[in-house]
Amino acid sequence: MSAMAAVAKAGNNAVREDVHLRHTAKISDKITQRQAEGKVFFSFEYFPPKTESGVANLYDRVERMAGFEPLFCDMTWGAGGSTSDLTLDLVGNIQKFLGLDVMMHLTCTNMSQGMVKFGLEGAKERGCRNILALRGDPPAGKEWTKCEDGFEHGTDLVKYIRSEYGDYFSIGVAGYPEGHPSGSLAGEMTYDDEMRHLKEKVDAGADFIITQMFYDVDNFLKFIGDCRAIGIKIPILPGLLPIQNYNGFKRMTGFCKTLIPAAVEERMEAIKDDEAAVKAYGIELGIEMSRKILASGLCPGLHFYTLNLEKSVLAIIEGLGMVNPSVASRSLPWRPNTFENRRTEAVRPIFWANRPKSYIARTAEWDDYPNGRWGSLQSPAFGDVSQHHLAGSGGLSADAKAANVKIWGEPTTVNDVCELFVKCVSGEVRRLPWSESDALSAETASITPSLKWLNRSGVLTINSQPRVNGARSSDAAHGWGAKSGFVYQKAYLEFFAPPSIVDALLQSAPSFPSLSIYAIQAASDSTLRTNVPALRTNAVTWGVFPDSELLQPTVVDPTAFLAWKDEAFSVWTEVWANHYEEASPARSVLKTIHDSYYLVNIVDN
Repeated sequence: MSAMAAVAKAGNNAVREDVHLRHTAKISDKITQRQAEGKVFFSFEYFPPKTESGVANLYDRVERMAGFEPLFCDMTWGAGGSTSDLTLDLVGNIQKFLGLDVMMHLTCTNMSQGMVKFGLEGAKERGCRNILALRGDPPAGKEWTKCEDGFEHGTDLVKYIRSEYGDYFSIGVAGYPEGHPSGSLAGEMTYDDEMRHLKEKVDAGADFIITQMFYDVDNFLKFIGDCRAIGIKIPILPGLLPIQNYNGFKRMTGFCKTLIPAAVEERMEAIKDDEAAVKAYGIELGIEMSRKILASGLCPGLHFYTLNLEKSVLAIIEGLGMVNPSVASRSLPWRPNTFENRRTEAVRPIFWANRPKSYIARTAEWDDYPNGRWGSLQSPAFGDVSQHHLAGSGGLSADAKAANVKIWGEPTTVNDVCELFVKCVSGEVRRLPWSESDALSAETASITPSLKWLNRSGVLTINSQPRVNGARSSDAAHGWGAKSGFVYQKAYLEFFAPPSIVDALLQSAPSFPSLSIYAIQAASDSTLRTNVPALRTNAVTWGVFPDSELLQPTVVDPTAFLAWKDEAFSVWTEVWANHYEEASPARSVLKTIHDSYYLVNIVDN
């Protein structure tokens, strides 16, 4: 039995409510469940950026937008497969690290059957269970051609996916409420011909339809009626593109031959030279269109073409009341995973709270994941510390390193380092390399003064949580889990400190019997120092919910702490120090801290 299988077996198999449907891999099943619940949803589309910095920025943006809990997101596929490798990487990393189910676009224009197979196998290997099957456009400057062993229509692609993979994938297809730009709008066929082709795609095995962008809601609702009249019963999602600027609006509507209602045209012409006014109108129009669509009762949700931008889209869904920033939406204290064998994972050590992608990477080879209590784990078999660009601040480009140095400066003394930590907990420095996120958690505000004092005193904090005693699960700062529950957590602090402080801490521990303390240095032969008489797992976060067993999603485990300490110490030398020249004072002071300080965690029981 594997180490993690033993952990899972030792658990109590407490089942958490799947409030965001992460246990459900296929979009068609998610839509069905939301329809049964009477809950409308939203989803986001992204496209592969052209630069390395653009890719890094997109990961950050997707992670921020994921916090609003879209039902899914989708990633486009370049014409003729031109972005196939990057699309697959983006799909796989979002699916694996960011806790969102992804639908991958797949086109068949100018692509051989082998290339299509490559895309489908790549999606499957990366845990993606959802495909948007499209004919697609040819690469820029090329004519549409059918490859000798390729596909001519989107229907052929749907048939191929079903014949090769059965029901493994949920399949979406495109719908054109105003006609296809190269079909009826180009005089190549009639609108009725297009509707017949759409029906053929549905009959071939499509599960849902996402439409081309539009601004005429009445025409869109008529399209739904036309679909129902010819026997198309599957869900239809409106494709909404918020107006960001005048030139982009004219370019996109011209390319897609979009119908523009007279009122929209008139308003845009009146404000076209005022960029802020155009953006504000884009939000206003998006809310107005969405309300009318949802009021019709004909659509289960809204699909937004984000153009890799977030502010307008989020303003629209907030304006619709689809999200409430004052109410917690987290299903667990940490973001659950949507990779196939981790969907029911429900317990993690607290040490990786600020580096969740690193934890996912280091535990990727486990056969099973604890979904009850953590259990006693003698051989956790954590993977090697990775410098993967998604696993935290390593493997950075020269530009990224220069940007970090601009923020951190070049500390030359321990006091300089302490001051940087103070600025971080104060929000003046966006993050230090022990965190994958720029933002401090909302609950940190209640203990910020204490953290600032500690860091000024030479206790360099990298992880903490305040004591919480029965906060409602809806509490914006502390809440998580199902409705009408209560959440609890023990006060926790993790930090680096010199031997003098650690010695004094352990000597005074008998006077504070509620504290559990673990301390260790970087050296491989360093001995774990503790005041705990018998090493065992300590639950530091738990929740009580109606009709559910007690959930304990966050723990302090001494064995996992030993695996974490290697990573935590490596950040000093392998990440932060690598921003500076070999013989620089900055490198020297960071290495001194690495070599001499302890990593300490304290739980107040």
